[in-house]
Amino acid sequence: MPKTLPEITLKAVVLGVLLSVILAGANAYLGLFAGMTVSASIPAAVISMGILRAFRNSNILENNIVQTAASAGESLAAGVIFTIPALVLMGVWTEFDYFEVAKIAAIGGVIGVLFTVPLRRALIVEAKLKYPEGVATAAVLQAGEESRTSDTKDESGGLVIIGIAGLVGGVMKLCQQGLGMWHAAIEGAVTIRGSIFGLGSDLSPALISVGYIVGRNIGILVIAGGLISWAIAIPIYSAIYGFEGEPMDAAWKIWNSQIRYLGVGAMVVGGIWSLIKLVKPLWDGIHASLATLKKSAADTEIPLAEQDFPINYVGIALAVLLIPVFLLYFDIVHHVGIAVLLALVMMVFGFLFSAVAAYMAGMVGSSNNPISGVTIATILFSSLLLLLLLGENSDVGAPAAIMIGAVVCCAAAIGGDNLQDLKTGHIVGATPWKQQVMQIVGTVSAALVLGLVLDILHTAYTIGSPTLSAPQATLMKSVAEGVFKGNLPWNFVYIGAVIAIIIIMLDIRQEKRGSDFRIPVLAVAVGIYLPIELTVPIFIGGMINHLGKKAGTLAAAEKKGLLLASGLITGEALMGILVAVPIFVTGNKDWWPSNPGYDLLGIAAFLGVIYWLFNAAGKK
Repeated sequence: MPKTLPEITLKAVVLGVLLSVILAGANAYLGLFAGMTVSASIPAAVISMGILRAFRNSNILENNIVQTAASAGESLAAGVIFTIPALVLMGVWTEFDYFEVAKIAAIGGVIGVLFTVPLRRALIVEAKLKYPEGVATAAVLQAGEESRTSDTKDESGGLVIIGIAGLVGGVMKLCQQGLGMWHAAIEGAVTIRGSIFGLGSDLSPALISVGYIVGRNIGILVIAGGLISWAIAIPIYSAIYGFEGEPMDAAWKIWNSQIRYLGVGAMVVGGIWSLIKLVKPLWDGIHASLATLKKSAADTEIPLAEQDFPINYVGIALAVLLIPVFLLYFDIVHHVGIAVLLALVMMVFGFLFSAVAAYMAGMVGSSNNPISGVTIATILFSSLLLLLLLGENSDVGAPAAIMIGAVVCCAAAIGGDNLQDLKTGHIVGATPWKQQVMQIVGTVSAALVLGLVLDILHTAYTIGSPTLSAPQATLMKSVAEGVFKGNLPWNFVYIGAVIAIIIIMLDIRQEKRGSDFRIPVLAVAVGIYLPIELTVPIFIGGMINHLGKKAGTLAAAEKKGLLLASGLITGEALMGILVAVPIFVTGNKDWWPSNPGYDLLGIAAFLGVIYWLFNAAGKK
């Protein structure tokens, strides 16, 4: 492929910015709803190919630039919604401060891009990590380019599939959320000898699709975590301490006040374990990367595919960004020394966890990246540090810990996504520094709209309510406040930590046996923490993926299933935002007419999506 193909063009920049904004909003909704986000690189690439095909001189590198910017926006959304809503849930903010959200997101996101610049050679060129979603995106781009240049029809009809699936997901969301035609979930509980056993499933096509994308193994581990909470812990707790009211209501109360903290302990241990495992490979990789950079500096002719953003500019930019980071923390603690210390702590954790996220994305993909685990570890450490510095009676300690976690979370989320995009670029022959520039463009674009999206969703649905439970942000709030108030149910945190250690030992055993079925502790930890209604459809989606692959023989079928799942997610998420807009504008939460009584229709539509996805993925 000629290295002279244009990459950063006006149409690519405009389209990249638009998709970054749209997908950031969609993923923000999905994350607040489900506590999980998925990579948008593939749907962004497909949409880009469909639109740019209308232009005569478009090429694969332009498409790559578009998906790079778009996926940066989507990833930043995860960093924002996992942490910043905690400030509203804590009562620090009564509503989302647009400028504060934009500032935190932009600073954290740009830091994430800069931190990962020296890691490209280390993890992609030297370590040669797989980056499965990056490879898949490259395959989609290459297939699209072949289709465009040969005038043959793409067998999977990518853009059409995403469009139809998006329409289906959007209509189902409109019927459920907007028109209130059926309940969001089916659930029930029984009491056996004083023990509550509860089970349920959300009727969301997006959650089925999330499970399909992450696959069988992760789906099994997530539901295993859910069963630890709902089939073991809640029955034991209810049998020992009793309960009041209806069994399902009591189960939810027990889970919310006690059992979910098993997930906190498991996530903290999982995050620490991830760091321990990655210390040596990251050190070796960074050392190799810096050695390569020195060699390149003496070489006047560096191939375009090896040209990174200059490392000296990276250092200068990070030094400059220390100033707004310092001011961010000074506004909270009002102490120069402590603000300086917090800024330095943030930079250290930001680099470590950006590196961890980048490495993990290389092993398990961006969608499975344990951003929550590393953020929890950051907030817990920061809270304990601030407790030492400010005392247990401090009113600003917990918010300051959340602020540190927010910037680190944004950096880590971007870090994993960036390396995935750079892997795609490495395969298709893109110029790294141009991708890194567009990653910054996509990050800043998303940062400018996420505050507004959060405000719209909060006004319409109330973040923290059952509709938008914001599970990750609620967790961050609980950890930060629990350290300072001393009301964290530490016994459950400790038990969760023990569970995580047992899982780690099992995974080590699987590794020694050479088993394909590994047990990443953070996948189980997320399942322990998430409501059972969310883990069940994720498991179903993972099994659809597995059974579809067993039944099907065509690579096009697998690709079609992936595109269909991406469309369902995008459609449902975007409709969730669109439904919220008139409520936000009018201030009337009852703006949409309610038409209850169609629960059977909702169940039928849900089952229809399951069949459709399985049939698409398993087509021979």
